[in-house]
Amino acid sequence: MQRAKQVTGKGAGMGMLIDGRWDEHATDTLGKAGSFDRTAATFRDKVTADGSSGFRAEAGRYHLFLAFGCPWCHRVMIFLKLKKLEGVVSTSYVHHAPGEGGWAFPTPDPLFGARFAYDVYRRAVPNFTGRCTVPILWDKKTEKILNNESSEIIRMLNREFAAFTDDRTDYYPADLAQRIDEVNERIYRDVNNGAYRCGFAVRQEPYEQAVRAMFGTFDWIEQTLSRQRYLLGDRQTEADWRLFPTLVRFDCAYYPLFKCNLRHVYEYPAIWRYTKTLYAVPGIAQTVDVQTYKENYYSIRSVNPSGVVPLGPRIDFA
Repeated sequence: MQRAKQVTGKGAGMGMLIDGRWDEHATDTLGKAGSFDRTAATFRDKVTADGSSGFRAEAGRYHLFLAFGCPWCHRVMIFLKLKKLEGVVSTSYVHHAPGEGGWAFPTPDPLFGARFAYDVYRRAVPNFTGRCTVPILWDKKTEKILNNESSEIIRMLNREFAAFTDDRTDYYPADLAQRIDEVNERIYRDVNNGAYRCGFAVRQEPYEQAVRAMFGTFDWIEQTLSRQRYLLGDRQTEADWRLFPTLVRFDCAYYPLFKCNLRHVYEYPAIWRYTKTLYAVPGIAQTVDVQTYKENYYSIRSVNPSGVVPLGPRIDFA
């Protein structure tokens, strides 16, 4: 998997497009009470195997813009590996640490010469207003963004491209779907997005609420994994792979930098065993890089003004 090379930058705040023009200092994620409030994804079209959505699954038609350091992109990278779709859906990568201009390509992207992720958004909607996040699922045929919500993209990869892969594992089986949704909801709220609610809170009360919720859910996960191998029993599901990107980033970034520091992941015996079990799945280790995660998160000047990246910790998931 080809990662973007490091580029020099000052690091940045959020930044967003307003009527098609990039504003480096604008943000729509700060709540009135000093909390971090993530905005919903904007593009929600779906690729379907039969084309009933208007977008039929085809080999070579779709492209993913990704960032190696981003946990939401990590989900997508994992499903490309698990479902053996890397030759079916093409990919390109922005640099793993956003700087001025947000997510930037190290060289103009070969698909149509984009230099920033916001160029992709402007190509789809010239007067777009909103944050320019990754992952981005792009349709080469219609030249439009179909989807920028990772949870929906992984479900497309899980099922809709079955004609182009010999992998038949279903990570969202019908008999577990309701329970997977329930587990996903809690883990997203308290752990996946909870890390950001801790790290970007600017007042004490919302920060403490987020930390308590996070570690309450970690305790619940530890109890669950003490009884069974995976979150839903003996089968790997989507829920496991949505949790995994947070676990491999936790001790190197969220614990020290985002002040999620009541306990390390490796201090939970069942969770740590589970993390290493998932890491050992063929191909998954290629999607994990602790140094890249540190360079990503420690480039965020609002939480690390100096931009200095720590040498540690040294973490061996193997």
